[in-house]
Amino acid sequence: MEIEQLEHIATAVRRDIVRMVAAVNSGHPGGSLGCTDFMVALYFEIMRRKQDADGKPIFDMDGRDEDLFFLSNGHISPVFYSVLARAGYFPIEELATFRKLDSRLQGHPTTAEHLPGIRIASGSLGQGLSVAAGAAYAKKLNGDDRHVYVLMGDGEQQEGQVWEAAQFAPNKKLGNLTAVIDFNHAQIDGTTDNVNDNRDLGAKYRAFGWHVDEMQGNNMADVVKTLRKSQENPDVPTLILMRTEMGFGVDYMMGSHKWHGIAPNAEQLTQALNQLPLTVGYADY
Repeated sequence: MEIEQLEHIATAVRRDIVRMVAAVNSGHPGGSLGCTDFMVALYFEIMRRKQDADGKPIFDMDGRDEDLFFLSNGHISPVFYSVLARAGYFPIEELATFRKLDSRLQGHPTTAEHLPGIRIASGSLGQGLSVAAGAAYAKKLNGDDRHVYVLMGDGEQQEGQVWEAAQFAPNKKLGNLTAVIDFNHAQIDGTTDNVNDNRDLGAKYRAFGWHVDEMQGNNMADVVKTLRKSQENPDVPTLILMRTEMGFGVDYMMGSHKWHGIAPNAEQLTQALNQLPLTVGYADY
């Protein structure tokens, strides 16, 4: 798919995000907007996914013979739900049920809702890398040559379980694992530097035995190029520091951690949508 087309999809997803959280005055738009380009590139260009003869996704929890993705920082569910819907896993119209009673689209993804595309419950931070490493190890043991991806937050790197998994993956030579950190230096209580400084994350992962790369997470061409390159290390897992801007695409949200978990009001929603123009072929739900 051409980069321009991926960018059009990303704009549609960003419109979904702000509309979803505004409709219920609840949710996490900042990180969702920042990670949109990565999620769109992953599902529409990078991952090898099971599909039927008509190109509709086939989802099963076994996940054999296909690339897998795990969202660890589950609070950015709006971007995950939007990308899954626009990739055909469930009707786009269902996005209108986000965070409502009896909806399959709750604030944090959960397998209990049986929503196609959701492989783990990710409300508690720090667990995604462990699950992804386990899945990558299972694929290696099963002779399955597909790849496993996981997205984490940089604030999430303050969780101890992350570092247990970080030690495990290189020891098992999981070259089929790519871990991505949303490197926006922001978490719910402020900047990561002020809350609990992660210091040099790249040096830490290198010390554990990872191949470390960086990419500009709000540059679609760089995202696609870097993700493809991460598949080229057969015996070493890859960690990508993805530099993003929280709230990217909506000017008043950018540059501040305050939009981590605050929904725009009606006036702010209109302002956001005016900055994210509709594209032919990618209408609102």
